[in-house]
Amino acid sequence: EVQKQLCRALTLLLESFIEKIAPQLPNIAEFMLLRTDDTNNEETALEACEFWLAFAESPQICKEVLAPILGKLLPVLIKCMRYSETDIILLKGDVEDDANVPDRIEDIKPRKCAAASLDVLSGVFSDDFLVYLLPILKDTLFSEHWEIKESGILALGAVAEGCMNGMTPHLPNLIPYLINSLQHTRALVRSITCWTLSRYCHYVVQQPQGPMFNQLLKELLARILDRNKRVQEAACSAFATFEEEASHELVPYLAEILGTLVEAFKRYQAKNLLILYDAVGTLADSVGANLADPPFVDMLMQPLMAKWSILKDDDKELFPLLECISSVATALHCSFLPYAEPVFQRCVHIISNTLQQSQAAAAAATSSGSTQQALNDQTDKDFLIVALDLLSELTEALRDYIEPLVDQSNLNQLIYICSQDSTNEVRQSSFALLGDLSKAYAIWALGEISLNIGDQMRQYVPIILPQLIIVMNRDKGPKTLLENTAITLGRFGLSCSSDVSPFLFDFIRPWCLALRNVRDNDEKESAFRGLCLMINCNPQGVANCFIFLCDAIASWQTPSDELRFMFGRILSAFKQQVGHENWNNFVAQFPPALKQKLGTQYQL
Repeated sequence: EVQKQLCRALTLLLESFIEKIAPQLPNIAEFMLLRTDDTNNEETALEACEFWLAFAESPQICKEVLAPILGKLLPVLIKCMRYSETDIILLKGDVEDDANVPDRIEDIKPRKCAAASLDVLSGVFSDDFLVYLLPILKDTLFSEHWEIKESGILALGAVAEGCMNGMTPHLPNLIPYLINSLQHTRALVRSITCWTLSRYCHYVVQQPQGPMFNQLLKELLARILDRNKRVQEAACSAFATFEEEASHELVPYLAEILGTLVEAFKRYQAKNLLILYDAVGTLADSVGANLADPPFVDMLMQPLMAKWSILKDDDKELFPLLECISSVATALHCSFLPYAEPVFQRCVHIISNTLQQSQAAAAAATSSGSTQQALNDQTDKDFLIVALDLLSELTEALRDYIEPLVDQSNLNQLIYICSQDSTNEVRQSSFALLGDLSKAYAIWALGEISLNIGDQMRQYVPIILPQLIIVMNRDKGPKTLLENTAITLGRFGLSCSSDVSPFLFDFIRPWCLALRNVRDNDEKESAFRGLCLMINCNPQGVANCFIFLCDAIASWQTPSDELRFMFGRILSAFKQQVGHENWNNFVAQFPPALKQKLGTQYQL
């Protein structure tokens, strides 16, 4: 107990008075190294691990003091990352099939301070870390003892960010090893392998046509349906990360992915359902309108609406489900219409009920003399916020199709009440919904008007354009709003290219990012044709963001002959302007998939 408290005291001194104890830090570090390696007292060892975490907050001093002992420290940290016999018993690590066992309220979290310390220290030392780490990994990863192998896989994931450059040359061998480890007989090995692969999956998605991409996707899907709940959780979380990185490269696999996720809805217990909702929502964000094919819509919406109908209005599991449905609605656009009315009506009902409860609580608080804070505590405003946010997403997804639903409800009155709520977050969400109900339609209408009146729009460009540029540059703006704004800006370019082109630099980057994930359609084509006309007027306006333009051009699967010709002319002009050598150096920075696609389609 004394040594544990001493470790805690030294860590506090390090955090608050590092300069004053600097002369003694080498001695303190040696002492902490011994305590971290204290196999007889886990509490002391974990307290000592906190020291390394705190030390990393002062990178320069940390590097100077720890560099001489790094070769001794890393083996100790990795040893601390092994599961003890007690851990395995508490975590039920010897139970492989527990998918049908109901969740306990709390499961013990296996990750400990040693892994976090390895993570932050790898950030301090960067690739220098690998001089000491790689020999250790070579022994641990290929150990016959699963506990040691598991600690090595955890260490590999922990250093992914700090040592990425140095690890990259080893990944062609390590990724297949990790994919193979997903089939390990021990659930704890399978689960940590899922996490480690999520830390390196950005490397795999750089070659979507390569064998590793297909193997990783299929193995993660298999693990999502694992017999062990811990593996299910880790696999589902890892797959959500994979979805974010892979984006539209997942489209050819959608049937297989949806089949797995739908099956998971039948198997998962309460805790893992929350992660499953996140995986479904992330898939919708990643593949967008590709999810709108009727067979996919039917597959996905059936289990979501089944959960929707089972949960009560005051069940907090509604939160992640509502967020999931928000993403799905945005992806499906008008394909969500068959489900829009019940979702809309329930959101309005939740808002109305929560406001009534709040008003009743206010009356009770007034009569009893309670404070406003007590009133806020009595009413759970999270239900208001989540329901308002989902209605915002529905508005973005359905556009003018939302109007009949709004007209048949008292939503406007509810928004007015919410806009005066005492909680900042409620007011913010209510104003966001109000803005979406008006702004999304206004911007979309401007694009349609521009198509119809042509150069008569020129007189209005000086008034409208600055506002569109502000919206286009909004941080984390609603996806559909940004897409609508980009399309309208592009359509302005069809008839007003000389008026809009001087401002290309102000919006070209978010413009390209907004439309790169939109599948080929007439609206996208009109926007890109307008952009090409603007670039012809002001090619320098896109020079600093040319890689984003190339990426947006490559997002087209089958551009029309006219559009392909316009793209080719722009790319050739830039190539000719910068010269052959500079162009080759520039293209060498492209991701392989982008380089290959542009080279094939436009002979660059």
